[in-house]
Amino acid sequence: MGICRWENHLRKQTRIRAIEGFFILITIMLSFYLEDLRQDRQEISKKDQLLQDLEAVVIEDITQIGALEQTLRNSLICIERLQQDIASKDASLLPQQVIDNILCIEVGHSFFPKDGVYAQLVSTGALELIEGAALKSLILEVYTHHKARNYATSNEIDMFNIDFRRAVLANFRIRFAYDADDGVFYGSKNVVSSELNRDYYLSNEFFGLLGQASLYANMYLRQLSDIKATYIEIKQQLES
Repeated sequence: MGICRWENHLRKQTRIRAIEGFFILITIMLSFYLEDLRQDRQEISKKDQLLQDLEAVVIEDITQIGALEQTLRNSLICIERLQQDIASKDASLLPQQVIDNILCIEVGHSFFPKDGVYAQLVSTGALELIEGAALKSLILEVYTHHKARNYATSNEIDMFNIDFRRAVLANFRIRFAYDADDGVFYGSKNVVSSELNRDYYLSNEFFGLLGQASLYANMYLRQLSDIKATYIEIKQQLES
């Protein structure tokens, strides 16, 4: 009888320990699940905050593109005015008008996207949490394809702009005061003195530089239009 009681007691203790072990295992698994759930919610919250930040950045970049487009359009007006004057028989623009139109040409300004939020989306893994495939695709298009294309084009235009500025300053002897705090991008210039080199102004070389500047301005305007269109789509996706 004593042996039977001991065996029953042993079986009872085994069942109790098994039940206790089961509940311990369930508790551990539940704690892991709750921790994973907490981390998922935290990551989703971070993703949502980054998307809010991205919307603000997109608006700022659209504004920057708009200012650049206006600068390029103004440059094209000045280029056209100079080319028409050079091509005409009388070349009627006054020396100061010529200088003013030359200084109006600004094709070397580049678009610099604010990609810090995108870098955070990638580094934190939040980009993968974006549910909308269209939004994710648009974001990748802006910060990979458009960014690389913009860099390549801007670099080419910058090289031309250096040559253009060097030719202008070497041949027209322009001296100006510079206000770094004025203007949208790089400050403003006020002409102090200038001397029009009429032979160079009417030369094929200068006319060719104006033609190249016009080509780059139109080319960059088209590229900025493509970038802005994608930004607008991102903004619409974020607002929906």
